[in-house]
Amino acid sequence: MSSRARALLVCTALVLAVLVTAALAPLPYSVAYPGVTANVLGDDKGKPVITVSGVRTRDTSGQLRMTSITATGPDASVHLPDVVRAWFRTDEAVMPRDSVYPVGNNTEEIAEHNAEQMKQSQETATHAALNRLGKSAKDVKVTLSLADIGGPSAGLMFALGIVDKLDGDGAGHDLTGGRTIAGTGTIDADGAVGAVGGVALKTQAARRDGATVFLVPRKECTDARAELPKGMRLIPVTTLDGAVDALKALNSGGAVPSCTGA
Repeated sequence: MSSRARALLVCTALVLAVLVTAALAPLPYSVAYPGVTANVLGDDKGKPVITVSGVRTRDTSGQLRMTSITATGPDASVHLPDVVRAWFRTDEAVMPRDSVYPVGNNTEEIAEHNAEQMKQSQETATHAALNRLGKSAKDVKVTLSLADIGGPSAGLMFALGIVDKLDGDGAGHDLTGGRTIAGTGTIDADGAVGAVGGVALKTQAARRDGATVFLVPRKECTDARAELPKGMRLIPVTTLDGAVDALKALNSGGAVPSCTGA
C-alpha cells in the first residue's frame, strides 16, 4: 500500500470516528410531540374540570379543549439521528432542552414546578373570567381540576370555560356554538393572553381530537400556520375579551380575526 493510500485510509477512519462520536453523543435538545387535550367543559377522571358554586351555572354544549405537548424527559438522551429524523417529520419538533425544562434537574422538581404553574394559571384564569363578568370571588367559588397536566398554557381555555358556564355569549347561547374548539395561551388577571410555545404541535393534537377551530396567541400565528392541519381554522387572540368576541362573531357569521398576514 502506497503512503498516499495509507494516509487516505487513516483520514477516512478518523472522519468515520468523528461521525460515529457525533451520532452517539447526547445533545442538549428535547424532541416534542403532540400531547393530550382535555375538554374544560367536561369531566376529567370522573370529576368536572370546572365546578362553580354560589351562583347558577348553565348547561353547555360543544367543547373547549386545552392542548399540550409531550417531550422527551430531562434525563433522556437525544442524539443526532433523533434530531435529523424530527426535522423531517411534521409531528415532531426539536426544542432546546432549557426551553422545555427551564427549571429543575430531575423529573420530580420539574413536575412540582409545572404543578405550581398550573395552579397559578387556574387562579388567574378564574380572576380574569370573574372580572369580565363583574363578579366577585367572595360570592363565586370556582374549583378547577385537571390531573396529570402542568404548566401555564391552559389559562385562556380555563377562563373561557368559566365564562361559558356562567354567561355563555351573554344572550343565552353557548360560546362554542356546539363546535369543538381548542386553543392555548397563558392569561393574567386582567385577561391578557400570552404566548406559550409548541403551537404547531398543539394544533395537530387539537385536530386529532376533533377540533375545527384553534385559538392562538396572535404573536404565535406564524408558528401555528407552519404545520396547520387540514380543516383547522386559526383565530388569533390577545385578550379574553377578544377571544369571547371572536367566538360570538364565529357563531353569528360576523367578522372573525384571522392569522393571515399576522
